[in-house]
Amino acid sequence: MKIAVFSDTHTAHWQIKVPDADILIFAGDMTHCRTDQEVADFNVFLGTLPHTYKIVVAGNHDCMLTRDPENAKALLSEALYLEDEAVVVHGITIYGTPWNPLFNEYACDAFALPRGNVLKKKWDMIPANIDVLVTHTPPSGILDRNGPVSHGCTDLAAAVVSHKPKYHIFGHIHDQHGAIKYGQTWYINCNVQGKDGCLRSPLLLDYVTGNILNKEV
Repeated sequence: MKIAVFSDTHTAHWQIKVPDADILIFAGDMTHCRTDQEVADFNVFLGTLPHTYKIVVAGNHDCMLTRDPENAKALLSEALYLEDEAVVVHGITIYGTPWNPLFNEYACDAFALPRGNVLKKKWDMIPANIDVLVTHTPPSGILDRNGPVSHGCTDLAAAVVSHKPKYHIFGHIHDQHGAIKYGQTWYINCNVQGKDGCLRSPLLLDYVTGNILNKEV
């Protein structure tokens, strides 16, 4: 079982070559906070891909998806769009949720909530016995540093430790990339925004072993 994972294309999706896989997962930030047309263009891009299952979660730049989950599903007709929802694919239970901590005064703030109880209530909705958790934001302390600052969520980190999914897939922080395992969970930051505007390839994950099959810096 192979899963292609990526995030943070910010309208550069046509420049990305997505590897063949059984499942495709996108962990947010397809747009630049602007128009429905950016979402529609991403949907057209998804329609060109051969993957049978395409799972999408929104990010803090995807403002056009905040208004109405059902409208978001209509805009992303080529995908299984998850907003605090689970789907079972090939016997794998995947839960997607777009929420993230308020970042800074300059950032787009789609699905952004204050740290603490307000954001924790979203993580409390994560069900037990999931195999893959997809968020936009990283957990605190894991592949979440932008320079010297850690931007992940402490309450999300606690939720992952409690639920013990096999994988936690996220993006959001462009300075970090790759996979690391703590306890029973593989944590994967799959953003494609490299240094100096260079784009990384989506990661190709072997679901059974946890190996990344196309390692890239």
